[in-house]
Amino acid sequence: MVLAAQVEGADVITVEGLASAERLHPLQQQFIEKWAFQCGYCTSGMLISAYALLMNNPSPTSDEIRNSIAGNLCRCTGYSEIVEAIEAAANELNFLTLETGL
Repeated sequence: MVLAAQVEGADVITVEGLASAERLHPLQQQFIEKWAFQCGYCTSGMLISAYALLMNNPSPTSDEIRNSIAGNLCRCTGYSEIVEAIEAAANELNFLTLETGL
């Protein structure tokens, strides 16, 4: 976590910025499909933490995922659905990368 003033001049991605006009980001879609949310309290933080992880590590292990989201507290779902959603999104993103050659 950082103060807003510390990111002056930097690009900041919010949870709203993950989706395109046409579709949700794979992380957002997988959170829906895996029921990785309930009250929504932690969802934004989980999504952005997961996004940061996948940008640096496109194929994380379950332990690496759990470590990356450790700073976010979930009050409802437990963490298994969240980890499953992040794993599924990583697999989807890796498939799309292979398919498009990007």
